[in-house]
Amino acid sequence: MKPTPLRVFPPLLLSTILIALLYGPAGAETVAKSRGQTVYATAYSWIYHGNRQAKINLAVTLSIRNASPDQAITITAVDYYGPEGKREKVYQNSPVRLNPLAAVNYVVHESDPAGGSGAGFLVKWRSEAAVVPPVIQAVMIGTESTQGISFLSEGRVVEDVGP
Repeated sequence: MKPTPLRVFPPLLLSTILIALLYGPAGAETVAKSRGQTVYATAYSWIYHGNRQAKINLAVTLSIRNASPDQAITITAVDYYGPEGKREKVYQNSPVRLNPLAAVNYVVHESDPAGGSGAGFLVKWRSEAAVVPPVIQAVMIGTESTQGISFLSEGRVVEDVGP
């Protein structure tokens, strides 16, 4: 018995090639770099739970991590805002240098409910060279009785200096 040649359905072949071209190798993406940004990170010093709108106080840790393996960045401002947009606290009065892959944290204590469920941080940073932007996250954690809650908020760029 003679083997029959494999026939490929043309539309299937075309769609497979198109997908391969569109998505290509995973490492082919380019990372956008910047020389500075203003980043907003939402924060919650308390949240509602249950049907009676009871509150759970939360501790907030703002984490700023320099993602560049070879270039330092400078954190120029870290301000904490309440739900009405009023600055509640200045966490940094002078520039702080973050070495490559270094991190710095700022804490809102669980006993400080000033920001409420509508708080946020504005973080300003800069660099002498274009770098991969830092990872900026607010991590919230709290416990009440036998319940515990934790979650995080990713920072969002609101202004970019550019490369």
